[in-house]
Amino acid sequence: MTKAQEVYEKIEAMIASGEVKKADAFKTLAEQYGQPVDSLRGAYYQHKRVLDNGGTPPAGNGGGTRRTRRRETTSETAVESAITTLKRAIDSIDAEIEVAKERAKEAQAEYEAMQASADERKASITEKITLLEQSS
Repeated sequence: MTKAQEVYEKIEAMIASGEVKKADAFKTLAEQYGQPVDSLRGAYYQHKRVLDNGGTPPAGNGGGTRRTRRRETTSETAVESAITTLKRAIDSIDAEIEVAKERAKEAQAEYEAMQASADERKASITEKITLLEQSS
């Protein structure tokens, strides 16, 4: 089992339990592995692309299909190669959007948590200031 597959399965299991959101599952697993959240998110989506690709890793990713050697470039093979490259670019954009979407969800959750605790934190600090001012 690859690390990417392991990360994917653990994240999916956490989400399926219904107790955590995907963003929190990434954070929890990152703490368990002692790795950055983005590293695990990348592994997760790498395996997701493999699954979306019918179980075959994308070419150029250490296990994909090998390209055949060509003796000469023809206009037909050049166009075919260009189309393949552009299709990969589209797939990359979709993956980037998915990662950005997850980061945005995490940022929104962090914002909401900070906003929810702001009054309590301010009150605690204000109370300490008052105590310090009274004792001086």
